[in-house]
Amino acid sequence: MESDKTMAKHDTSVQSYLWPNWLTLILAVWLFISPWILRFSGTPNPAWDAWIVGVVVAVVSIVALAQMAEWEDWVNLILGIWLFLSPWILGFTGMVNAAWCAWIVGALFFLIGIWGVVAARQMITGHPQLH
Repeated sequence: MESDKTMAKHDTSVQSYLWPNWLTLILAVWLFISPWILRFSGTPNPAWDAWIVGVVVAVVSIVALAQMAEWEDWVNLILGIWLFLSPWILGFTGMVNAAWCAWIVGALFFLIGIWGVVAARQMITGHPQLH
């Protein structure tokens, strides 16, 4: 039987792994509704970019909450890179609201993805958390 200290350490590891996935889920919901809130839903490139990336990240985050796997964090990290670069690639850098939303949320997806990869690896290998 596991000691209380071992179980507490495991619970902390699980919680530190789940946090990045909850954050990306919240950001994905924001990204999905941002075209309406920031008033760029009538412009196809940035709107569809937000809707598609938002749905994919939300689905991946929900899967990650149900089952730990490092690939899910890598998907979110890569989608963060895409989202950050998309204003240039899709040509909407002049749309301030849409571009800044993509840059900020994309950077956050990238940074949270790194956090998720690190947390997943620590969870898998059983190494202590870095504080």
